[in-house]
Amino acid sequence: MEHTTTWTMNIVIDERDGQTRAEALLRKDDGTALTGAGVARRNPRDTDVPSIGDELAVARALAELSHQLLEATVTDIESVTHQPAHLVR
Repeated sequence: MEHTTTWTMNIVIDERDGQTRAEALLRKDDGTALTGAGVARRNPRDTDVPSIGDELAVARALAELSHQLLEATVTDIESVTHQPAHLVR
C-alpha cells in the first residue's frame, strides 16, 4: 500500500516579562489539528538570552504535541482492533 500525505506545522513564540510561550499547531490533511503549548521562564538573575527561552518553550510545546499524537494513535488502534493498545518503544 502506497500512501503520501502532508501535515503542516506552525509554531508561534511570544515573550513577555521574562516568560516565553510557544504554541505548536499541527494541521493534518484531513482537516484535523492538534496544538501543543510550552512555557519557559527566565530566572531574574539569569542573563537575558531570548533564543534559550524560545528553544525550551518550543521543545515543551512539541513534547506535549508528541504525547497527543501518541494518545490519538492508541485511540485509532483500539477503534480498529477493538482491543486495548499499548505502544511500546
